Amino acid sequence: MSEQADFGNVWRKNHEIGMALSWYSAAIITFGTTVGLPVPKQFGAILVALNMIAGTYRLKQAHKINAEVRRIKSTDKEFINIDELIEITKKASNNNQLALGRGFLWTDIESSKMHQLLWKGIAAQHGKKFVDTEGGAYWLHGLAQEKEIFTALDNLVGHTLVTGTTRVGKTRMFDLLIGQAIARGEVVIIVDPKGDHGLADNAMKMCAALGDANRFEYFNPAQPENSVCIDPMRNWNRKTELASRVAALIPSETGADPFTAFSWKVLNDIINGFIMIEKRPTLVDLKHFVEGGVDSLLLNVLRTHFQHTVLEWETRISGFIKHNKNNLLQAYANFYKGIVIHEQQSVEIDGLLSSYEHNREHFQKMVASLIPILSMLTAAPLAELLSPDTKQISSKKVTDMARIIRGKKVLYVGLDALSDSTVGSAIGSIILADLAAVAGDRYNYGLEGNVTPVNIFIDEAAEVLNQPSIQLMNKGGGALFRVTIATQTFADFTVRLGDPNKARQVLANTNNKITFRVLDTETQEYIAEGIPKIKVKSMSVQYGHNVDGNIQDEYTATYKESSSDEEADLIPPAILGELPPLHFFARMSGGRTLKGRIPILGIPRLEKNNS
Repeated sequence: MSEQADFGNVWRKNHEIGMALSWYSAAIITFGTTVGLPVPKQFGAILVALNMIAGTYRLKQAHKINAEVRRIKSTDKEFINIDELIEITKKASNNNQLALGRGFLWTDIESSKMHQLLWKGIAAQHGKKFVDTEGGAYWLHGLAQEKEIFTALDNLVGHTLVTGTTRVGKTRMFDLLIGQAIARGEVVIIVDPKGDHGLADNAMKMCAALGDANRFEYFNPAQPENSVCIDPMRNWNRKTELASRVAALIPSETGADPFTAFSWKVLNDIINGFIMIEKRPTLVDLKHFVEGGVDSLLLNVLRTHFQHTVLEWETRISGFIKHNKNNLLQAYANFYKGIVIHEQQSVEIDGLLSSYEHNREHFQKMVASLIPILSMLTAAPLAELLSPDTKQISSKKVTDMARIIRGKKVLYVGLDALSDSTVGSAIGSIILADLAAVAGDRYNYGLEGNVTPVNIFIDEAAEVLNQPSIQLMNKGGGALFRVTIATQTFADFTVRLGDPNKARQVLANTNNKITFRVLDTETQEYIAEGIPKIKVKSMSVQYGHNVDGNIQDEYTATYKESSSDEEADLIPPAILGELPPLHFFARMSGGRTLKGRIPILGIPRLEKNNS
């Protein structure tokens, strides 16, 4: 028979306490004997001193084991106020670091202790009361002495993934990361599908505490009276980007089906027309010309083109007008196709003409998927919030992503996805596409001087991810864009993007992974699979006995001790499902693994009620 031995198990029964008491008792008895009996005093003093030294040695060992056990008991929530967070940020940023709460470096030492506890049974070693705690395995955080933990700020350029089920600390981690970015004076853009009031309030209070309340900008379609206007069509490097920005919102399994391609062409033709007449297109403009046809736009474009490129065009076109019985658009089109195309051809006009002359019934069928998208983005109050008319006098502030970045602003974008997930997803996607264009501009034209990093925080990222946002993460590092995304499971990405490979592409672009409690096994395994294995020492004892029935009184016995190294996970996937709220494992760029817990930014609810 065999059994697992306790060699080296720090969670075994604390025998050192009894040993220490025995040595101290021996010292007392020896001292009494030396004083009361006629024995050599010098020899007695030496024995007393040796007993005291041995007892003290064993007492220190006992204290160490007790300290290990005490640390693994549950810990209470901690709170931190804004002033304290500002001081922590100053301390961390002076060393080019980011604070991640309190914890310790998770190494093979802590992992071995964990495996010893799991193998022998936590309840078996410490009693059922020890594991009968609501909230999770608090004992994990007691496997080492905690202290403030930091990571290098340079790691953030590799982007960060925060995973965890609901109500375990993802948003509170965002509070800490966002607060530090604001305190460092960097650009902060928060995309929040849920519309978490605490996330917006803490960002606003952080700006006010730093003496610049005007730095905070708020956007939320659920509160249009308090919201700024954002023009997501303002920034572009190439004209085709604007069409791609909107076409990316069309539901499509491949993104290259005929309906998406046709919709992109129509959008691109309309946008080219606006650029030719030197007018900035808005989402409302796009919806108007997609639904109603491009007739009036084409007429303005043709007239502008003739004015700039065709000599005496008004005289030369008069015959076409008479022939078409004063139908100006048809006359202008015929004049272009018959005369101007041979002198001053325009690719942009050719595209608009093809849309104008396309069979109207077939045209409507081909853009059937595009019209709902544009309708969502232009319905009240989004018509004003996302398509601001800068020529009209309005009390609302108008901004865009380039202005936010130039002004080192803090922008909170609430999507109200709980009320209308489809519209909220579309808003978030087009704003991220606008950010991708700004990042591309910084990436293409280089970073000169002291360029401010741009920190983008996307809560419930699966609600808004699209192809431009993947490109933002893929190329954004070179433009000093730091993207932090949060999700509950990796399956959310697959459902959103419609392709497991694209979901993996998102995950591959995150070099830092912070994991709170995760219940989904696929997510647990993904987090653990990128972490190297460790060797855990296993000791066993085997013994046996046998009586030979053929030989009288013949008896044999065996005893064997063996030690072996077994491969084990540094962080077992299943243990991620037992993390308490606000507790996390972090795998940072470069290979550092951290075990930590975060404080809550704010003051306890009881203190709020009493104040």
